[in-house]
Amino acid sequence: MQRTVLGRTGLEVSVAGLGCGGHSRLGQSYGASSADSIAVIHAALDYGIDFVDTATIYGTEEIVGEALIGRRDRVVLSTKLHVTKPGTPQLGHDMHSADSFCESFEDNLSRLRTDYVDIFHLHGVMPDQYDQARSELVPALERLRDQGKVRFFGLTERFIHDTRHEMLDLALEDDCWDVIMVGFNLINPSARARVLERTRAQGIGVLNMFAVRRALSQPEALVELIEGLVADGLIDPDAVGGSEPLGFLTGAEVAASLPEAAYRFCRHETGIHVVLTGTGKVAHLQENMDSINGPPLPAAVLDRLAGLFGRIDSVSGN
Repeated sequence: MQRTVLGRTGLEVSVAGLGCGGHSRLGQSYGASSADSIAVIHAALDYGIDFVDTATIYGTEEIVGEALIGRRDRVVLSTKLHVTKPGTPQLGHDMHSADSFCESFEDNLSRLRTDYVDIFHLHGVMPDQYDQARSELVPALERLRDQGKVRFFGLTERFIHDTRHEMLDLALEDDCWDVIMVGFNLINPSARARVLERTRAQGIGVLNMFAVRRALSQPEALVELIEGLVADGLIDPDAVGGSEPLGFLTGAEVAASLPEAAYRFCRHETGIHVVLTGTGKVAHLQENMDSINGPPLPAAVLDRLAGLFGRIDSVSGN
């Protein structure tokens, strides 16, 4: 497993991180048992992954906590809490106060069976929520850090609704964030110029989500997305077409599959430290790790992708 230093945190971590959310949620979303999900976490640790990311909303914190019994000191643990109060729509404005946020955080620790979290994120913050989150909840994070319960502050965008990274554009004006989680993939690489140039300059650790989502794992979803981009005049229809619009990515000497190409695209993007991958199956986990550990895509392929998607910022690939 290749390793990296997560920006100014100084934490040395695997370049592949185990994501415990996404469509799979360690297999919980399609009926896996807790034992099955724990087996995936143990396999990840045995394979050399030592970055594990979960969140309150995923419903997997308790599973992660159980899986890490006796292994907590081997893992950089990342979790997240929405800025809105429980029972409030995630895009709403009934937001946590500093006190209610700290109270909810204690439940995170309890579920994770730990007395501290390495990285604690404000989760899925929208542009119109950022100012209040910054003024009200950063002091809460500081309180938790002073108590030894949080080591570093994180912030994640809501990429499905904020494909242009408007929230992170605001957040990167502040110098309080040690780590951010950003949506970036070969279909929407807009974070390259809008986010990653700035995080590199500030030394911020970057976690990559959405490397592979529905459009890059389900052929029919990819065709639908490409057709939409063509209809909107964002892609030259002569450059893509047919049932395999990105077939050039699985050609000889490129990649064995589209997900492999997608993971390698993200892994070797300058400024990205950890690529998150989620699954409920050990064999699939191994495939994803092999992809993330793979070499960069050929320069000619990267040039072609830039020509196709370099100006796309309206889709997430979900």
